[in-house]
Amino acid sequence: MPVLHNRVSNEELKQRLMEETFHRVTISFYQYFPIKNPQEFRDHLYKQLHALQVFGRIYVAKEGINAQISVPEHLMDAFRTFLYSIEPLNGLRLNIAVDDDGKSFWVLKIKVRDKIVADGIDDPEFSMERKGRYVNAAQMNALLQQPDTIVIDMRNHYEYEVGHFVNAKEVPSDTFRDQLPMAVDMMKGNEDKNIIMYCTGGIRCEKASAYMLHQGFKNVFHLEGGIINYARQAKEAGLESKFIGKNFVFDNRLGERITEDIIAKCHQCGKPADTHTNCKNNGCHLLFIQCETCAAAYDGCCSQDCKDTIHMPVQRQKELRKGVENGQNIFNKSRVRLRPRLGD
Repeated sequence: MPVLHNRVSNEELKQRLMEETFHRVTISFYQYFPIKNPQEFRDHLYKQLHALQVFGRIYVAKEGINAQISVPEHLMDAFRTFLYSIEPLNGLRLNIAVDDDGKSFWVLKIKVRDKIVADGIDDPEFSMERKGRYVNAAQMNALLQQPDTIVIDMRNHYEYEVGHFVNAKEVPSDTFRDQLPMAVDMMKGNEDKNIIMYCTGGIRCEKASAYMLHQGFKNVFHLEGGIINYARQAKEAGLESKFIGKNFVFDNRLGERITEDIIAKCHQCGKPADTHTNCKNNGCHLLFIQCETCAAAYDGCCSQDCKDTIHMPVQRQKELRKGVENGQNIFNKSRVRLRPRLGD
């Protein structure tokens, strides 16, 4: 049996990606549908997509599939033919990245999970068969003009921070599983209003819309294909974008620009900035926003301590990373983690 996972180092894979002479297209898609044997389905996917030189991250569960991938442009037709040969995925909409250099992924990873979106829902009566109504870009803009419309952002704080729809409400939590009951509590008393849920590619807001209906809300909508599809539709139709700023994406790009507005600030100096980066200190890896000036001043690190660390001998850095007793510098995107500020 062939090896159904990667065994090459990330460094070599990245180098191979940079040496490719063809262009790649970054795509995301998802579908809720029953999968009886997720592991078998996963292995079938891996063999076929590996042969098509597809890179990316795919989650498979009994409830469906969630994928963010890059496909060689010259193999797109072959990729579609394979994907659409899977009956529940036949004709599925593919979200094509808006701002894409083709360098979003450098390896193929397909994992089996309990759910394609961790939601914390254990109610046996809940079903994805009853979900909110889709809205496209034109319908979204029209609903936003109505005074009885409420827009809810079902993404995390670091996504909302760099870009969101005008007047969208943020659900202040770090996890989708916590956001669902919080959204219900926030919307109590608005059961008859138009409630639009949105997210990056549609997978979270689709489940959120079903959950809101399950909780008794009546007029629930969700943005078809999320921000990615909205941006493409708005551009093609010449519509004014009601999404302002940058769309955070979960690949090597960390964001794709939708409008030229910069609504966030550098977490170190406070200047307008919306470029996410991970702290270059491998013992930290904090996700934060950094302007070009601070990136140069701190060598891509979130603090002076981390800057000092990356200039230490490699062995000393490894020693500092051993054990939690050596500090709290761990990879963390949580809102509660203190962000660096000059002078602290």
